[in-house]
Amino acid sequence: MSIGTIARRAAVVAGAASLGLGASLVFSAPASAETNPSCSSVTQIGVTGHVTVGGANVASVKQFKGCGKNWAYTYVWEGYRNNHSSWEVCTSIATGSSGPFTLVDLRCTNNKVETWSSGADTLSVCTHAIGTLPSDSRQEFGKTDIRC
Repeated sequence: MSIGTIARRAAVVAGAASLGLGASLVFSAPASAETNPSCSSVTQIGVTGHVTVGGANVASVKQFKGCGKNWAYTYVWEGYRNNHSSWEVCTSIATGSSGPFTLVDLRCTNNKVETWSSGADTLSVCTHAIGTLPSDSRQEFGKTDIRC
């Protein structure tokens, strides 16, 4: 991945985070932890956010803590996957209690159901997780609540 691609992705995600994100945030009870490939013991913190495309929730965004780090996690729902032959999902921990937020561990993948961030050494600061997916004309964003 080129530096320009990484910078462009970070700018898109950071811009949405600083604007409070254009997607709706739907609250639900914390779910049991998914399997993090880099840390075997994680616990969800905060509520689950959702990425919404065309009025429908298409991905879940969660924040976890474990192994001395915060982790962002985005799960792309089957309905979205069934209607798209390819997609890029990005997820990251964002720091700060109000915008502009700083992305700490942005990770993007192609055509993956689950994407974990790379892990952020941010347990001592305010954080939230963000996730992005493309719609027909732009990136759509979801985020969790801020945890301090």
